[in-house]
Amino acid sequence: MTQNIDLLRPVLTRAPVVPVLIIDDAKSAVPLARALVAGGLTALEVTLRTPAALEAIKAIADEVEGADIGAGTVLTPGQLEACVKAGAKFLVSPGCAPNLLDAAKDSPAPLLPGVATASEAMQIMERGYTYMKFFPAEQAGGAPYLKALSSPLADLRFCPTGGVSLKNAADYLSLPKVICVGGSWVAPKQAVVDGDWDTIENLARDASKLGR
Repeated sequence: MTQNIDLLRPVLTRAPVVPVLIIDDAKSAVPLARALVAGGLTALEVTLRTPAALEAIKAIADEVEGADIGAGTVLTPGQLEACVKAGAKFLVSPGCAPNLLDAAKDSPAPLLPGVATASEAMQIMERGYTYMKFFPAEQAGGAPYLKALSSPLADLRFCPTGGVSLKNAADYLSLPKVICVGGSWVAPKQAVVDGDWDTIENLARDASKLGR
């Protein structure tokens, strides 16, 4: 098995935005996830950038109804295994390292690997991948670059992440080969620290209406 599109497509297409979450305190994970889901964003990517990440993934998987919890910044086979054990339903990587792709072959959670060039995209196409993360989106050239990149790659679909915000998300979502975007603006760090879940729910609600 390579990339399980039947599992990945429904998760990524329920809403136009996948919140990219850096969680410093696992105690905030459940109320944060509940606020985002209440606002209409159900696919949640918790990045492995903090010591609290795996605990946060497990808490959301166990306690938040309606959330499709994913793990981001997955770099190694060991991290992939740990995220699946914690309850992650999908996995996101900034790149497409061969050892990680090998480990993902038999994973019950599908991997969304990152690409920034045509060569990278073609290399993982050969492994049966058709859904990819375009990263870092803005720094790599933004929506115009992705439009040009995706044009000759007819079978591929992308989730742009990196520098995506409320201001430019619609530019990406207007592209026919973009399925969703990833962004952190829906969960501002200060709002999370303050426990301002109403603000986060409202930001999620606004994001859920993008491209519609």
